[in-house]
Amino acid sequence: MWAPDGAPEVAAGDDLAAMLVGLLDQEPQDGLQDGLQGGLQDGLQDGDVVTVTSKVVAKSEGRVRAGGREEAVAEETVRVVARRGPTTIVRTRHGLTMAAAGVDASNVATGHVVLLPVDPDASARGLRRRLAELTGHNVGVVVTDTAGRAWREGQTDIAVGAAGLHVVEHFAGRTDAHGNPLVVTAPAVADEIAGAAELAQGKLGGRPFAVVRGRADLVLPGDDDGPGAVALVRPDSADMFGFGSREAVLRALAADPVDAPAYGRPAGADELADVLNGALHGAMAAVATVVADDHVVVETRDAHAAWAVGVAAYAHGWRVASTGPDHAVDLRPSSPLP
Repeated sequence: MWAPDGAPEVAAGDDLAAMLVGLLDQEPQDGLQDGLQGGLQDGLQDGDVVTVTSKVVAKSEGRVRAGGREEAVAEETVRVVARRGPTTIVRTRHGLTMAAAGVDASNVATGHVVLLPVDPDASARGLRRRLAELTGHNVGVVVTDTAGRAWREGQTDIAVGAAGLHVVEHFAGRTDAHGNPLVVTAPAVADEIAGAAELAQGKLGGRPFAVVRGRADLVLPGDDDGPGAVALVRPDSADMFGFGSREAVLRALAADPVDAPAYGRPAGADELADVLNGALHGAMAAVATVVADDHVVVETRDAHAAWAVGVAAYAHGWRVASTGPDHAVDLRPSSPLP
């Protein structure tokens, strides 16, 4: 893994592939780099993986704009996931869940911000093709950006774009050394490459490129760009954390149909009944009964309890079809059950 020094400031229209090839052709600047460079003296090889930061990709594509960060974040946001003090976590139109929609106000002229590339996977494909033209070698490309992680402090780099690369290794169906079957093991290798490359690049090193060698098994044939990093984006229907803990409560109270996808696919009727009976039976004297796979009826004692049932049902992908004069609530899935 090696990140070359000497990259210039990137401007709109710059040829990033030519820039990287030129940097790789330069002589090592010190003994440490000489040791790290090793076989890279001859430039890229088939099976290498090139990583490039989303910031320089965005700059080369003219994604620098004048104005404040808040306005740019609002324009790039599809849904606000959570807010805590000055930090806003959003889901972008790319499907990424990131702080400030990936909008960056560092390493750019005052009064300007850098947005994410419009289509990072397309950017990776273009860079891969250009590198093949210049070097004759088949490489994988990963466009990286920095993101936080739920449950963990700090940040790491992830793949927001990819081309010519298996972005996930699927181990389901294999067995471990003890003969135990692997069921859901699927390392996100594109993210792992992005995080590893950032160690070589450094946050303040001015090294936006890195070359990773030794995982040619992950690189696809030259005519196959692969699924791209978009394959790593979990769809709304499978997202367990579409909102932050506070926001999930508030949005459920509002029960706006626009927010419903953020709560994931509808729960099964039995699961919903268990939830309602556990949460509301004691406090609200509500009793849920499963009538069919797509039909749950809840007996309640008053209008307030019926309203609470509606809120809880909404958060589980169900809607109130009707409420009887005796406050019995008829629930149906908001969308087809999986």
